[in-house]
Amino acid sequence: MLDLPLWSILAVLFGSALIVGFVSMVVKRYKRCPANRVLVISGRVGGDGVARCISGGGAFIWPVIQEYAYLSLEPIQIEIPLRDALSLENIRVAVPSVFTVAIGTESEVRQNAAIRLLGLPHDQIKRQAQDIIFGQMRQVIASMGIEEINRDRDGFLHKVQKSLEPELKKIGLVLINVNITDITDESGYIDAIGQKAASQAI
Repeated sequence: MLDLPLWSILAVLFGSALIVGFVSMVVKRYKRCPANRVLVISGRVGGDGVARCISGGGAFIWPVIQEYAYLSLEPIQIEIPLRDALSLENIRVAVPSVFTVAIGTESEVRQNAAIRLLGLPHDQIKRQAQDIIFGQMRQVIASMGIEEINRDRDGFLHKVQKSLEPELKKIGLVLINVNITDITDESGYIDAIGQKAASQAI
């Protein structure tokens, strides 16, 4: 049996411990990103962006100089019980609707989400989107006559989407779906239009 000096044995043990420690660190610091999330790496990330965003795959997170967090890509459903929005003729309109939004996957939109939404609870993200939707819907309704809103609901919906999408992208969200459940007014103007059309048809 070959006798090795004590220092040789210690060197082998020390080297093995270093290798095991390094491998363990690499395993722990490599973060995978599932398909329904965005991995946001901040700190020293290189390039012009304030953060590096990854959808799917994974990345090694350098100790001390980098940190990471996740953003969920799950859809967010927002009920908008809009009432008393003034039309072009100053008629108060109620347009209850349901909007579905989510964090965008485009590079610029993801950067905006990393800056504006990272670390915020779900309810706060929902509230920010809700405020934007309320404001943009009121603007669109104010630019249209009530008869136009009632007659061309697809056109009204298109204007809402066109107005809303760039504002949502500023905070890192995209619009997935809009469902307008009803359009009514306090004065009964829309009902009167319907009754008139029915009587003419008869």
